[in-house]
Amino acid sequence: MFILIDMNKDCEICEVIQTAEPVLIDTDCWRVVLANDQAYLGRCFVTAKRHVSSLSELTTVEWQEYIEIVKKLESATKDAFGANLHNWNCLMNNSFQKEPSLPHVHWHFRPRYKNNVEFAGETFDDPYFAHHYKSGYKKLVSDEILQKIINELSLYT
Repeated sequence: MFILIDMNKDCEICEVIQTAEPVLIDTDCWRVVLANDQAYLGRCFVTAKRHVSSLSELTTVEWQEYIEIVKKLESATKDAFGANLHNWNCLMNNSFQKEPSLPHVHWHFRPRYKNNVEFAGETFDDPYFAHHYKSGYKKLVSDEILQKIINELSLYT
């Protein structure tokens, strides 16, 4: 376990990021964790290790590291699974549903696929390709499959 710099004890994300797994990429400024919902094969959360509440507060070093992560994730999902498109979302709306609001910069990374992908005995489809993804569309996979996805992506990151 690592300790966040400038951790906010009331921030859910500050607490979760310290123990979240499985970790795909861990840099000085960012932690990339594979989501257990793999409706979009390779879906990850990319979270700032420092409690920072807006994109405008990111340092030059944080932006530089983030750009490298973008390149690695997009390349890895394209090379490993044939991703055709990559969606990045940084919304943080949930943090404003209670007071005081405590946003913490993080990104949702969703690779998108024109064709079905067969991997580790599972079929991953993207029935909404070229459209906004559908809320509630999920594919929860076992820890074993998550580890196989991590192993495959790690070959390219």
